[in-house]
Amino acid sequence: NPGYSVLSRVFSILSILVVLGSIITMCLNSLPDFQIPDSQGNPGEDPRFEIVEHFGIAWFTFELVARFAVAPDFLKFFKNALNLIDLMSIVPFYITLVVNLVVESTPTLANLGRVAQVLRLMRIFRILKLARHSTGLRSLGATLKYSYKEVGLLLLYLSVGISIFSVVAYTIEKEENEGLTTIPACWWWATVSMTTVGYGDVVPGTTAGKLTASACILAGILVVVLPITLIFNKFSHFYRRQKQLESAMRSCDFGDGMKEVPSVNLRDYYAHKVKSLMASLTNMSRSSPSELSLNDSLH
Repeated sequence: NPGYSVLSRVFSILSILVVLGSIITMCLNSLPDFQIPDSQGNPGEDPRFEIVEHFGIAWFTFELVARFAVAPDFLKFFKNALNLIDLMSIVPFYITLVVNLVVESTPTLANLGRVAQVLRLMRIFRILKLARHSTGLRSLGATLKYSYKEVGLLLLYLSVGISIFSVVAYTIEKEENEGLTTIPACWWWATVSMTTVGYGDVVPGTTAGKLTASACILAGILVVVLPITLIFNKFSHFYRRQKQLESAMRSCDFGDGMKEVPSVNLRDYYAHKVKSLMASLTNMSRSSPSELSLNDSLH
């Protein structure tokens, strides 16, 4: 809890800086100006970036091992999504290290080097480690977890619309447009149009095709907007509850009142603090009528 003490806040800030430094290093390493060719002329990493990478891996490993060492329930520990993210942020490095050792000792397995390159790209998922320090990211994850029905409904609407408009566009444009000569190609065009991306790589040329494209775009706007309102309401609810919970936890600071231990009744003091925490949690549960159904579905 970053709000528990100064040291915990410093630890949280340091963890965030290590994550951001690792991501920035990976991005800079892709620039040609920061790549150093090896003996065979292949681009390699700058040694300075490797030092930053090794420090980041050491820090991430220390964090995971420390949390695992003090976890009361090991099975529940690995069921936590944030802990799995921490694990996935360091596993690719160690797998890459083993693959490189195998390739060096056995040249016939040189194709494994490509696996190592793919694993190195998985470092971008370290950005998800910021969810441990970000209320917004945790609220987004909870929203996606409890909004699978709305997301599925959105995908269903898009699938139906894409299927219909792709066949109509194929029927109209197959003899006039080289980019719409097959139904799978029309699927791509309908997907881009319904999601309002509009790359413009394939466009209808006939009047009927343009009218179909207009209907496809308007239908896409309606289809996307309808479930988004429900998802946004859930996100607002989760975000508000998470902020209230953090405020309640930070208000229960047992260190301030225990500076004069002989003059404090610890039992009454503890009961008072727990009562304050429960009162804060009770206020959180008092939601508007529109949120009551959401609370029932969560519990």
